[in-house]
Amino acid sequence: MSVTKSLFGKTEAGQEVSVYRLQNRAGSYIEVLDFGAILRAVVVPDKDGKMTDVVLGYDSVAGYENGTCFFGATIGRSGNRIAGGTFEINGVTYQMAQNENNNNLHSGPDGYEKRIWAVKEIREEENSVTFALNSPDQDQGFPGNFDIMVKYEMSEANEVIIHYMGSSDQDTVANLTNHSYFNPQGHDSGSNSDILLQIYADNYTPVADSASIPTGEIAPVKGTPMDFTEEKPIGKDINADFEQLKFTGGYDHNYVLNGYEKGIERVVAKAYAPKTGIAMEVTTDLPGVQFYAANFVENEQGKNGAVYGKRSAFCLETQYYPDSINQKNFESPILEQGETYNTVTIYRFSVE
Repeated sequence: MSVTKSLFGKTEAGQEVSVYRLQNRAGSYIEVLDFGAILRAVVVPDKDGKMTDVVLGYDSVAGYENGTCFFGATIGRSGNRIAGGTFEINGVTYQMAQNENNNNLHSGPDGYEKRIWAVKEIREEENSVTFALNSPDQDQGFPGNFDIMVKYEMSEANEVIIHYMGSSDQDTVANLTNHSYFNPQGHDSGSNSDILLQIYADNYTPVADSASIPTGEIAPVKGTPMDFTEEKPIGKDINADFEQLKFTGGYDHNYVLNGYEKGIERVVAKAYAPKTGIAMEVTTDLPGVQFYAANFVENEQGKNGAVYGKRSAFCLETQYYPDSINQKNFESPILEQGETYNTVTIYRFSVE
């Protein structure tokens, strides 16, 4: 096991950005940046033993500074969408930026993914690095001084373990996620259509229109193209004549994960690429996952000369449901003063 640090580049403002490689004894590794606490690479063996990078990313700091796809990003204080960019806590209304269709997306435009994080701890014996960030009161429009840590670990079992921890001196919204785009065929392999996906969710949250704010309904997937309870190719139903898919140009929906119990981890999804034999299993203790099929990625200049296009990967962003701060029948994303925000998501890679 080893943790190595090297210079990745500099921001436009001249700040140095470091990349940390966490490598296990088998030679699999991840790369994480202190810029945005970004997961830049996940390199694991395929069925022939070939080391394969399975996440999309950039070769330069400028790519991450200027990119709009959130490749590998740590998203915070709240992932996904908040209707109108407004919400209320304890009788006080808070207003955020409206950076997408009059709503707020991923707490932007000044998101955590565009900031330099401090390196809190490096532990070679567990192959981990912990990043820390202070988000002051009213940052992005949220109440409370929020101290957050994100710990990345690469295990001997080829598990990418992401552990989020935090606390606030006021009640606030806490709904962090990782926005990695995965392709177990390889980051530069093109279409996601043949990748087999299973999501352990009997229900999902339909959206009202193309602005992608949930209606508040929790609807069954059975009998619809949204059903991934049984493994099927991502491309099988993505172009179906179905209103929800037309609203979002393909899959970009929150799935209501089965078996949610606060603080309890369980397997919630699995993806498999027959071409490479690489499988990815997702474990989390959160209630939802946003399945996004990269419908709006176009001509992105990526790593090692790769050009990423439409539906060239997919995201499985573990989370509280979109707009859950405004939807009273959804699990609440409020972190109360004095509570500890503590959640884990694991992406485990294997060969089948």
